[in-house]
Amino acid sequence: MKKPKLSFWQILNLSFGFLGVQIGYSLQNGNTSRILEALGANVDSIGYFWLAAPMAGLIVQPIIGLSSDKTWTRLGRRIPFILLGSIISALAMFFMPNAGNFTNLLPPLIFGAVMLLLMDTSFNITMQPFRALVGDMVNDEQKNLGYSLQSALINFGAVFGSLLPWILSKAHVANVPGEGQKVADSVIWSFYIGGAILLLSVLWTVFRTKEYAPKEHALYNNIDLDAVEKKEKSNIFTLISDAPKIFWQLGLVQFFSWFALFLMWVYTTRAIANQVWGPEALDAKSLGFNEAGDWTGVMFAFYSSVAAIYALLIPTIAKAIGRKQTYSLSLLLGGLGLMSIFLVHDKTLLLLSMVGVGFAWAAILAIPYAMLSSSLPAEKMGVYMGLFNGTITIPQIAAGLLGSTLIALFGGAPIIIIVIAGISMAIAGLSVFFIKEKTE
Repeated sequence: MKKPKLSFWQILNLSFGFLGVQIGYSLQNGNTSRILEALGANVDSIGYFWLAAPMAGLIVQPIIGLSSDKTWTRLGRRIPFILLGSIISALAMFFMPNAGNFTNLLPPLIFGAVMLLLMDTSFNITMQPFRALVGDMVNDEQKNLGYSLQSALINFGAVFGSLLPWILSKAHVANVPGEGQKVADSVIWSFYIGGAILLLSVLWTVFRTKEYAPKEHALYNNIDLDAVEKKEKSNIFTLISDAPKIFWQLGLVQFFSWFALFLMWVYTTRAIANQVWGPEALDAKSLGFNEAGDWTGVMFAFYSSVAAIYALLIPTIAKAIGRKQTYSLSLLLGGLGLMSIFLVHDKTLLLLSMVGVGFAWAAILAIPYAMLSSSLPAEKMGVYMGLFNGTITIPQIAAGLLGSTLIALFGGAPIIIIVIAGISMAIAGLSVFFIKEKTE
């Protein structure tokens, strides 16, 4: 029996909470390096602090996926995890920019790193069930729409989250740390506002979505519940060995895509501070450096706004030229955008470089999940989506470990790391042609 067709608004409600999660995630991406430098981290070692995020995801997401596959409560199977993760995320967001106020517990840099780990672990607890929720509830015919709407919401959230410190500084909230402060008020208040919106948007999904009960879910996905119960319990290694081929083919593309994204998120602030602001931005507490940090948020907001619009067009474009061709072209344009930053010394022109990044980001958030979910067994959707997160976290761990080495090799120039990110994204675009979809 086929899953029922959902209305546009039902599909939107499934992922609405991702809007707030992405506001928080974008605040983290755009401001973590800035906060950590202000707390005392050196640019050549800052990539190691960022390792907390992908390592948390690598461990947490498969566990959450496996747990949510086997869970059923009055709230549903995925929603309890979404709600729990959002509460912890918001609390970590409230504490991280105030790390300087907890010196009686831990040194500020260590406290900030612990909050980063907690924040990203809880983001992972929340994000993975959102991916699986769309796979659970949306039929194959509407999956392109389901994941494209999720991508659009993610990017609308990313626009707001990325712009928030810049907006507050324009509203005359202090953009430079005051006496005795380590982090500017514009960043602190951004994290407060982002955390509050995260909670409210997740509550919208919680109260507006009714998941299929176990028997309904089994009926719509042709699952024999008695047979599933009699099967021996699968461990993670068995599940990995039994993964469909497309899991690994997409994994190759994901490796180069997320290697590029991690380098971009970690090093953009320092790269453009050196490239555009020059000597006046050398000090992490200087006005020049904080302006560069704000402009990084503007750049990230701009590529997210491009991605939000492009995500809504992906189903139409994919129908016209094919899903693989759309994916490949988007990643190639993202690679060109990143590489072009090396040639730009005007902050406004940097926005043009972000157009290609926006195309790539929209495709990365939508197309792999639409491709993969159609090839996964419905009763293991959550755990496989969690395992697939390894194709996101492992390349980020690799980038974090290699980042400082790459900077040392290229004379301490973060702008070269952005060029390397562009090359990696272009390789991802070419790797798409190794994918064989079930429909081919």
